[in-house]
Amino acid sequence: MSAEPTESTLRDVADEREFTIGTAIDPDSLRRDPSYWKTASSEFNAVTPENALKMGPLRPSRHTYDFRDADAVVNFGRENDMTVRGHTLVWHNQKPEWFQAWDYTDEQLRQFLREHIHTVVGRYRETVDAWDVVNEAVADDGSMRRTVWSDALGEDYLEEAFTWAREVNPDADLYYNDYGADEINEKSDAIYDLLEGLLERDVPIDGVGLQLHALGDHPDPDSIAENIERFRDLGLEVQITEMDVAFHADDVPADALEIQADYYREVVEACLEAGCDTIVTWDVHDANSWLRSFKDFGERYSGDPLLFDDRYERKPAYYAVRDALEE
Repeated sequence: MSAEPTESTLRDVADEREFTIGTAIDPDSLRRDPSYWKTASSEFNAVTPENALKMGPLRPSRHTYDFRDADAVVNFGRENDMTVRGHTLVWHNQKPEWFQAWDYTDEQLRQFLREHIHTVVGRYRETVDAWDVVNEAVADDGSMRRTVWSDALGEDYLEEAFTWAREVNPDADLYYNDYGADEINEKSDAIYDLLEGLLERDVPIDGVGLQLHALGDHPDPDSIAENIERFRDLGLEVQITEMDVAFHADDVPADALEIQADYYREVVEACLEAGCDTIVTWDVHDANSWLRSFKDFGERYSGDPLLFDDRYERKPAYYAVRDALEE
């Protein structure tokens, strides 16, 4: 008597399509919850450390690095033959609690950032495939965001950050990553101009990451496709790097799961049509969504934005993504 055929996983379908379907990973959940790592390794072919590679978690004191959590996620990815994305080297948020810019001269801050990038990229030279080098350098209105790094180094900090990362690892793909610029709008126009200018100066940028936190108002998939195409016309790879789909907490539709599934499907189809071959969801299942842990966002948006529910059951969105990749 022959066995029943095994249903294809999302990873099976993505591998067959040569598509990267990834997830952000929390190291504590990875260690304590077998269902978490089993789902992550069987259903996804790429991982991103959700917080473990950000400067704050990595730097518990001025002269100390703590790589334990980052190593756990990176090693998990390598052991399970997954693409590993490093997130993120330069950001205005999640700096170490002890870090105060006024303790440093501008030149000391430059050396501090250079040393940080060299140390982190160097440690993972053989194990991280791509880096979000600079994260969210453009403000919502399209202006350059004022940060501790821009105050010290001017806008040249972007060029220097990418150059320092390339010095240490000539082979990793280097990305600029941002939110709110998934479709054609004022912010994505500004990012396009920024990256075009950096490329004209031969800054080593390989791609742009569009986060696509679709919270409440969902960006138009047709506009997303158009946006992807214009960045690709610059010679850049484009990836959807932090996707989740939620609703306004005070206006969740009765058929929310179906609407969510339809939107995931439309984004996958737009991505494929425009030449984007990577989508990363921002954690494995709803119980681990950042919307549950960030009080402000959790009060404003529904907390079930991912492909798996709290019990790791496959949601309609899961089947929508898998079917879109199969087709």
